[in-house]
Amino acid sequence: MKLLIVDDDPVSRILMTKYYCEFGDCVVSISGKEALIELKYAYDKGAPFDLISLDINLSDMSGIDVLKTIREIEKNKGIKNEKMAKVIMVTSHSDQDFVISSVKAGCNNYIVKPFDRECVKEKMKALGFLPVNIIKELP
Repeated sequence: MKLLIVDDDPVSRILMTKYYCEFGDCVVSISGKEALIELKYAYDKGAPFDLISLDINLSDMSGIDVLKTIREIEKNKGIKNEKMAKVIMVTSHSDQDFVISSVKAGCNNYIVKPFDRECVKEKMKALGFLPVNIIKELP
């Protein structure tokens, strides 16, 4: 599995990378613009991301705007809904308006900061992803 982690906060980025690397190969972006470049590059190489962890408050643009752009890119490439990247929004706001805005923009789940390893595992399990070490143990 290929994952893109987008967060401009160094501590959150380090934790997300540590937790998500249990599930596959991680690419890290520190801005929305950089994330969109990584996304386009991955599609051009024929190796799109399976999951994107996207901070809602980035320094260069809103995470919701990044998500809308991601979904527009996928639509323009003719990607079917079931093949689109799963997106987990990461926010320090548990405010219902942020959650609703994220869902309307196309996110699949969200994590509220502060978070821990178990929270990430629960969200990944809810999306149908298993840690790499569990996948390797299956017959």
